[in-house]
Amino acid sequence: MQKQQLLKTTLLTLLFCLFATSAKAQTTVNASDIMAAIKKGEDINYTNVTVVGKLDLTFMEEKLPDLPVRRKWWRDGGDNTVNELVESKISFVNCTFEDDVIAYYHDNRSEYTFTADFERDVRFEKCQFKRDAMFKYSNFEGEAIFAGSTFDDETTFKYAEFEYKADFSNTLFDEDAIFKYTKFRDGASFKAAKFERSLDMKYTKVRGDFDLKDMEVRWDIITKYAEVNGRSFSRYLLDN
Repeated sequence: MQKQQLLKTTLLTLLFCLFATSAKAQTTVNASDIMAAIKKGEDINYTNVTVVGKLDLTFMEEKLPDLPVRRKWWRDGGDNTVNELVESKISFVNCTFEDDVIAYYHDNRSEYTFTADFERDVRFEKCQFKRDAMFKYSNFEGEAIFAGSTFDDETTFKYAEFEYKADFSNTLFDEDAIFKYTKFRDGASFKAAKFERSLDMKYTKVRGDFDLKDMEVRWDIITKYAEVNGRSFSRYLLDN
């Protein structure tokens, strides 16, 4: 009887360890696997995972070898911008990104600028960006949800355009948050967002509802030439 009980306990322990190991393995995803799925046009849907490796949504390293040599585009009448249109629906909920998330990158050696636009909904909800999160020049054609996320390092949405409402409610920016020249065409929410340093919204234009309730900025809010529904940012604050 004791031997049977001991065997049962041992088997249960082994099963528990196996399950724990399997669960742990399933919570880690390689960025390269995500990029491969996007390249195939597959929708991306992850919850409670840690993404390891640089998530390059511009596919810069793949494109760079086939591009003309440095500055040749000037002679050909082109420019140095190389754009990627991401057609997949993107959803990350409660995920951690250990490395950079790149939808913008300027390569100093080749002088090419790589950007990524998003054709469908993009969701980074309750996520942690441990390294850079770069969305400069990105055009979000569907919903863009970053609610509850934490940006630990450099981040920029400079020149980004949001066709539908952008949700940055309850976000936390540890470094300067750059929304300079950003266009919100259908409203935006920064409700209860916290900025540990400065918030740059110079030249930003907002149409539609603009929720700033309980937003906190530790350093400066830069709103020169910013407009909300045709009014200056300062006038909007006074009226609301």
